[in-house]
Amino acid sequence: METTVGLRERKKAETRQAVHEAALRLVVEHGLDAVTVEAIADAANISRRTFSNYFSGKEDALLYGEEQRILALVEQVRAQPAGFTAWQALRASIEDLHQELGEPQREWSLRARLAKRHPSLLARQLANHAGLERDLADAVADRPTTVPPRVLAAAFLVGLRVATHLWSEEREERTLREVMSETLDQLAQPFA
Repeated sequence: METTVGLRERKKAETRQAVHEAALRLVVEHGLDAVTVEAIADAANISRRTFSNYFSGKEDALLYGEEQRILALVEQVRAQPAGFTAWQALRASIEDLHQELGEPQREWSLRARLAKRHPSLLARQLANHAGLERDLADAVADRPTTVPPRVLAAAFLVGLRVATHLWSEEREERTLREVMSETLDQLAQPFA
């Protein structure tokens, strides 16, 4: 029974990833407004109904990869050693995530550029980040910190967002890891 459940979940994950990749490809080629859910479903070789079983709309399909990274980030924060401060746990989680998943694909940069141009995608992305802020605050709530966990989580996410936009604007001259590390180091310095 476990083998069947594992296979079924793996197939679902593969379908979600295929739909995400099809959505990203079509939106990059044609623009968000010109792409329909039906076109994404066709490109992923699934029915419109199957699409609806996985995603509520094209914005969700586009942001699926980011949502998976968000879940992985929260799990990494929770897995950090008990002796780490809240900031150390957040910083270490980013390093661990990079080691586990590698440098993000070009899709991260493309999504960041798309989000700047499309209010519906930006709204969905902001909703994801609000949820992540709460989850990160909960994950570090029992760790030592000089500011409330919610404030720390929000500042950390602002650092990640700024780093992603800087990386995107640089057209990837440096790795996202390098830009994030520099930005988070600057954020950790006391304000003048």
